[in-house]
Amino acid sequence: MRNNAKPKKILFVCGSLNQTTQMHQIANELPEYRKVFTPYYGNRDFDMLRAIGALEYTIGGHKLGKRCLDYLRDNDLPLEWGGMLNDFDLAVHCSDLVWANNLDAKPSLLVQEGMTDPESVLFPIYKRFRKQLPGWLAGTSAFGMSDRYSKFCVASDGYRELFASRGADRSKMIVTGIPNFDDCTKYLKNDFPHRDYVLCATSDVREVFWYEDRKGFLLKAVDIARERNKQLIVKLHPNEKLPRATDEIKKWAPEAIVYPSGNAEVMVANCDTLICKYSSLAYVGLALDKEVFSYFDTGELKKLLPEQNGRAAKNIAAVVRNMLGDTVQPSHELR
Repeated sequence: MRNNAKPKKILFVCGSLNQTTQMHQIANELPEYRKVFTPYYGNRDFDMLRAIGALEYTIGGHKLGKRCLDYLRDNDLPLEWGGMLNDFDLAVHCSDLVWANNLDAKPSLLVQEGMTDPESVLFPIYKRFRKQLPGWLAGTSAFGMSDRYSKFCVASDGYRELFASRGADRSKMIVTGIPNFDDCTKYLKNDFPHRDYVLCATSDVREVFWYEDRKGFLLKAVDIARERNKQLIVKLHPNEKLPRATDEIKKWAPEAIVYPSGNAEVMVANCDTLICKYSSLAYVGLALDKEVFSYFDTGELKKLLPEQNGRAAKNIAAVVRNMLGDTVQPSHELR
């Protein structure tokens, strides 16, 4: 960086708590820059949908937006809603399913959060008309397909192949790992009071208008726990309707211990068996050699498993410096 030059400014576009903490970790590896953060945002159509409550169970809604804001304030991170000053030199984005117009004139880096959904029924339509349609129509299966970003940091070689097969530009992708899933062994050191149980992690698919057989899901978890003679613990997804979810557990899995909140990763670290649906927690389980039941093929998940390099935030920071022309040679070659 030039002497006496004003430090370059980076806008971090956050979302869920997982996405926000990843952005924070990346920012911590870039001490020489000015950094500002914003909850997830879009254009006027996005604002209208949020105003009428259509986004409430997504990262664009008021509920998750408040969690993001609370985290930013609790960690004393500078807030600039929607990059409103428009003087940032680069944006680091958590999801391209919505893309604000003020990002188009700037270099931008998309960072993978974790697992993406299977291709939805609307995915083929979106893929064909993706220049005209918003990515959120196809859910997270359309993640990375907007092609409006400059570079794209992905979790593993397997994910690069997956995103490329869906239509993302392979030449823009860099395998860096992703911060919250690059060292799952760190979750083994914890003070969670239970050990050697079956963990059932629920999802919020109903809140985002997908169908779920919650009764069948819970009864399967009960059967697996009984077969192994283990205590069943249910970790509820923080975005689902908790009263409904707890009532269902009382009815169909009454012997389960229920955790509406808490660190799900450490719960995975202490379990013997993990049961989930479309959750990135499956990667924590596989990385720690747990027995994992999920709605994805286990062999495929092992191919997609995020790199366990322990330095994903540093790798992504190196990409940022390269994009800004402040090249720093990473400690190992990024690919």
